[in-house]
Amino acid sequence: MDFNLGMTFRPKFFSLFRKGRYSPATFTSDLAAGIIVGIIALPLAIAFGIASGVTPQQGLITAIVAGFLVSVFGGSRYLIGGPTGAFIVIVSGIVAQYGMQGLIIATIMAGVMLVVMGLCRMGAIFRFIPYPIVVGFTSGIALTIFSTQVKDFLGLDVQAPSGFIPEWICYIQNIGSVDFAETAMSVACLLIIVLWGKVSKKIPGSLIALVIGTTASLLLSRFAGVELATIGSKFPELAAGLPMPKPVAPHFDYETVKELVSPAFTIAVLCAVESLMAAMVADGVTGHRHDSNTELIGQGIANIVTPMFGGIPATGALARTMASINNGGKSPVTGIIHAAVLLLIYLFLMPYAVYIPLSCLAAILVVVAYNMSEWRTFRYLLKADRSDVAVLLITFFLTVLVDLTVAIEVGVLLAVVLFVKRVMETSSIDVLDDDRIAATENDEMSRLDDTEHLDIPAGVEVYEINGPFFFGLASRLEELEEGRKTGVHVRIIRMRKVSFMDSTGIRNLRNFFIRTEKRGIRVILSGVNPQVLATLRKFGLDREIGTEYIFPHIIPALAKANEYLLSVRKEKRRK
Repeated sequence: MDFNLGMTFRPKFFSLFRKGRYSPATFTSDLAAGIIVGIIALPLAIAFGIASGVTPQQGLITAIVAGFLVSVFGGSRYLIGGPTGAFIVIVSGIVAQYGMQGLIIATIMAGVMLVVMGLCRMGAIFRFIPYPIVVGFTSGIALTIFSTQVKDFLGLDVQAPSGFIPEWICYIQNIGSVDFAETAMSVACLLIIVLWGKVSKKIPGSLIALVIGTTASLLLSRFAGVELATIGSKFPELAAGLPMPKPVAPHFDYETVKELVSPAFTIAVLCAVESLMAAMVADGVTGHRHDSNTELIGQGIANIVTPMFGGIPATGALARTMASINNGGKSPVTGIIHAAVLLLIYLFLMPYAVYIPLSCLAAILVVVAYNMSEWRTFRYLLKADRSDVAVLLITFFLTVLVDLTVAIEVGVLLAVVLFVKRVMETSSIDVLDDDRIAATENDEMSRLDDTEHLDIPAGVEVYEINGPFFFGLASRLEELEEGRKTGVHVRIIRMRKVSFMDSTGIRNLRNFFIRTEKRGIRVILSGVNPQVLATLRKFGLDREIGTEYIFPHIIPALAKANEYLLSVRKEKRRK
């Protein structure tokens, strides 16, 4: 495996300036788009921070630090990094079980995993995760986020337990404690977000709802005596002002690291999938191509550094990325400006965040959950074949009812199983029993009148392998041997359509060779391409079979079979 860092890690930010293509006009576009995206990110960062079980400033710190690092070190010209709704479930679970120190360690571990994935050039692999798996856990996360916001949306005065079913049991049991003022605020903010899109696409409805909701909360408190739950009432320590983030040195110990491997892997996979999907969508809109391996390394760097400033896991944010593109963003400078805007807000405006109503943030997150749900796609996928529907529903229900970590792990396993199943459906091993077979040097290039018809002599069997000879197909040779006809002296394994062999395929081919040799049957390989031949040589199987019995085409293989049959007959006559 090639670990050439210069070839694997090529951030778009540096290549942009190295090529001398950045102009004042491009900067003007990036500046305008960066300011707008920074404003859009403000309410989302605060909401994601609180929903994740940490403080609002930690959500904002994440958007600042990760947003800057993803733009500087990432492999996409357009991707905007920061906290996203997808991490709410996993982050809140880690914080509840391991505390903030555990979250910092898990996020750093996930960052290291992402860097390793990028260095190993695994970026392309994440494009092949089956779509039903992605939709399954995305829709599951959306439903889970909605469930966690019901308490603040309705103003229920309860401490809801963790878990989807326990939460709803608690909500139903305490439905009589609904606070109508909180509910009215939630509904009003929800309507503002939904309807504002008809007024303006430039300024996000979530920001308008935040401003109007906060103003209304202050007026109700001062003139009507109605006190709504706010960020300040949930985090009273913020009333004294926000401290500047300081680097944190996490304490690593073997037991903690061992326990956090699984959550860290979940964070890494979720980050990789979400960021690369967002980058691919951006590519489709802009016509540019991202570097998936560089993007993984950039995401890894962001997730290693951000928690050291008290932040939470971050990834590429599709909504903010599209907002950047739609508002004229041209380069990674947009993401850097967006981070700078958020930093200025953090330094000078965050003391006013204590007045933001929790019901307003709940409304924002309900809209986020709805947009994440992909319910139309979910419904559409229910029309697919049974295996895809099963994968969709398994991933969805595991995410909602069990745990996102389990859902991700099972989802990855299902992706592997589905891949093997699909390859096995397109691969086969057949015994050619006809008296004549059509042999062509290249099936795609040949024409019908170029086809030669070759006789298979008596005493010869031809097995044809169609497709990769790997662990999912390797045992098929043994199955085909059972009940075969007697009087066979030569078995030709035709491998013209075998693109590669894995170690299991090599093992089974060796076992097949040993069994047939014991029965006095000679094995001849034909149509062996250079890549497969190199694999045979690596394992020494070419010497075991005999290099004189390995051929690139069927014609010399049949000639060798005839030669071998003649020698067998002569030996019998001598006896």
